[in-house]
Amino acid sequence: MPAAAMPDDPSQAQHSRRRAAFFDRDGVLNEDVGFAHRPDQIIWMPGAREAVKRLNDAGFLVFVVTNQAGVARGLYSEEHVRTLHRWMQQELRAVRAHVDAFYHCPHHPEHGQPPYRADCACRKPEPGMLLQAMAEWPVERKGSFLIGDRDTDLQAAQRAGIDATLYRGGDLDAVVAGILARSMRGSEKR
Repeated sequence: MPAAAMPDDPSQAQHSRRRAAFFDRDGVLNEDVGFAHRPDQIIWMPGAREAVKRLNDAGFLVFVVTNQAGVARGLYSEEHVRTLHRWMQQELRAVRAHVDAFYHCPHHPEHGQPPYRADCACRKPEPGMLLQAMAEWPVERKGSFLIGDRDTDLQAAQRAGIDATLYRGGDLDAVVAGILARSMRGSEKR
């Protein structure tokens, strides 16, 4: 089961359904430096914080879904992951943005010891983290999407029944603006 952290208001599940944006973390929101687990290792990707704010302002739920095999490998703990996510949330709030919930998978099928050495339904390309967010929050699948930097991210989105975009670097806010513009054009055609 994926680990979730810090939903701002899970009671929002009682409200009407909303589109959601799912972000992979390392390589999308921040540079992938290999097993990042401390704030001093985080270098935000260009336009990352602005992209989250754009989605917040557009009424999207925003989630981070990240494989964290460093936990299974014994490089850091789940508390390190949660602490880093709290710091990232503070950084986002400084620009009036927020992530509704962070989900991480601490498992790996070949490394570590139980309970972390495990085949699980949450490690991407499996869709477990996305499905958990969809169960815990009022997510409207139609119009929801994931942005990831690996094929496993895109496969998880496909298995969860949402669109996906492969991020190859550059201004993440421009990527999100393009997705939203295409979405608006598509809804106008109906």
